[in-house]
Amino acid sequence: MGKGPGLYTDIGKKARDLLYKDHNSDQKLSITTHSPAGVAITSTGTKKGDSLFGDVSLQLKQKNITTDLKVSTDSTVLITATVDEAAPGLKSIFSFRAPDQNSGKIELQYLHEYAAISTSMGLTQNPTVNFSGVVGTNVLALGTDVSFDTKSGNFTKINAGVNFTKDDLIASLTLNDKGDSVNASYYHIVNPLFNTAVGAEVNHKFSTNVNTITVGTQHSLDPLTTVKARVNSAGIANALIQHQWTPRSFFTISAEVDTKAIDKNAKVGLALSLKP
Repeated sequence: MGKGPGLYTDIGKKARDLLYKDHNSDQKLSITTHSPAGVAITSTGTKKGDSLFGDVSLQLKQKNITTDLKVSTDSTVLITATVDEAAPGLKSIFSFRAPDQNSGKIELQYLHEYAAISTSMGLTQNPTVNFSGVVGTNVLALGTDVSFDTKSGNFTKINAGVNFTKDDLIASLTLNDKGDSVNASYYHIVNPLFNTAVGAEVNHKFSTNVNTITVGTQHSLDPLTTVKARVNSAGIANALIQHQWTPRSFFTISAEVDTKAIDKNAKVGLALSLKP
């Protein structure tokens, strides 16, 4: 376990990654190349139904400054500059998406042994201000995540959460949507040798009285091949197998099936990530 409670986004992250990361029903190809000067160029193409999307990303790292440039087929350009350790424990992030003149955003993150803070705001005349803070240790952490719209004078987001970590298990509980929904998640490492883990998530929405339960597992067939599976209470089942060709190359095949209409809604996704 690392030192400190981590950011608010780390609450329940292990369970979310097990249940949702890399699961997709799209066809995706990603190729990354690295130059001797330390520049990384990534080209990505994705097919969603009958639509094709693509982008080219460039990343340059120089000392503690990382600059990312992403050009997409929708004629937008995303620029992100990250300064790590500008002061002990402090990270600053600036982002801007052209041609949207109101998309500028600045974020500051501060990590301490017993606390973590992240705050961001849009660079507009009436920005939305986001703040999240966590206090505790790497065993027990309590946090909140809020957003305030300075134009309307209203809070647009009020969330709170608690995270408990002990040896091979992580449990979390969050209250979201201004108290309208509660989410509980659980992550347990069953066999560290084979990276075998199980996870579960239960979500209850008070306004609709709807419960959603998702359970999943992962297991490494060998040091380079991992399989994952999940199913939820709506009858949607997902599975994937991911193989690491080289330290920077991954090949993933994933599938999604609606068990309640299995003859109509079966989807297969293919993701290929090459990073020579």
